[in-house]
Amino acid sequence: MSWITNFVRPKIKALMSKKDIPDNLWQKCPGCQTMLYQQDLQKNLNVCHHCGYHMRMEVLERLQMLFDEGLYQVSELPKTVADPLKFKDRKKYADRLKDAQAEIGRKDAIVVAQGMIGGVTTVIAAFDFNFMGGSMGSAVGDGLLTAARLAVALKAPFIVIPSSGGARMQEGTLSLMQMPRSVIAVELVKEAHLPYIVLLTDPTTGGVSASFAMLGDIHIAEPGAQIGFAGRRVIQETIREILPEGFQTAEYLRAHGMVDLVTPRAELRQQLVTLIHLLMKRKVGKTQYRDAKPS
Repeated sequence: MSWITNFVRPKIKALMSKKDIPDNLWQKCPGCQTMLYQQDLQKNLNVCHHCGYHMRMEVLERLQMLFDEGLYQVSELPKTVADPLKFKDRKKYADRLKDAQAEIGRKDAIVVAQGMIGGVTTVIAAFDFNFMGGSMGSAVGDGLLTAARLAVALKAPFIVIPSSGGARMQEGTLSLMQMPRSVIAVELVKEAHLPYIVLLTDPTTGGVSASFAMLGDIHIAEPGAQIGFAGRRVIQETIREILPEGFQTAEYLRAHGMVDLVTPRAELRQQLVTLIHLLMKRKVGKTQYRDAKPS
């Protein structure tokens, strides 16, 4: 074997071979099919800068976007029975929960956080669609009640950000019971005369849309968000009619009086600041916010 074979050829192959390229540098926009550089997409809050399509946003990134200076404190959720029905389909529900918890790094599909928005202490309960499709089980119901009680204790506005496929089928009737429990959570806030704002994101469907998600004092939605109860295909097969263009989108619901505002993601924080000040009867001073005198 010559030195060319042993030394030169491997060096040439190393120079000519393709370098390893991460497979997550680019993402295709579902709206316009344009390939988007991942870093640019993140800087633009997961919104396509070509067509404005709003992709789903990771829950902690969303909280960081909304709270003043991105600072907030996550509240501990009550412990719940992990698998009350010992449910099993192709896989044990207990195992599904463990896998989701290991992958996402949290106990369930809801995050309860408190912080300042526009200088006003605010409580947010945000759903994580990556955790079993943001489905609502007993732990989520407990989370909503925890968040509502925290808002009442702090005399703070309560914001809920649903992103969910609905009730969690593995918990059966117990998951359906979370619908009235979530309504109780909303009533606690309203009885305390505190603002209850719902920020509807994609998707908000099933038992979530049939309960607390449509009981807000004000409903804000992100552009293009799917909002409804049953899916479009199920409805069409049931009524045997073709549904209108854009049915169940945020824009369609606004046009039909179900949503108050459709706000681009980049403007959401300022929109919430304005609404919180109005609903809390706050006035903007030169250096701080102060309570207005009651009328």
